Amino acid sequence: MRKDLHFPSDVPLFDEDTETQTYGCRQKNPHTCKSHMMAGICAFMTDDNVCKKPSRTWAKQYALLKALKDGT
Repeated sequence: MRKDLHFPSDVPLFDEDTETQTYGCRQKNPHTCKSHMMAGICAFMTDDNVCKKPSRTWAKQYALLKALKDGT
C-alpha cells in the first residue's frame, strides 16, 4: 500500500475528486474497506490512483469540502 495515496477525509479536494470518486484513499483504515486492493476500483490498484467506490459518507464530506473551496 502506498502511504502517499492515503489521506484524511478532511484534506482539501483534489481536481479528480467528485461526489462518486476520490483521488487516493480517504478511508480512515483502508484495510477494512470492502473494496481494498480490488483491481480497477481501489485507488491503490488503479492507474489513475482514483478510488472508484468511496465510503457512503463521502458524498456528504465532498459537499462540505466543496463549499469550503467555493467559499460558500
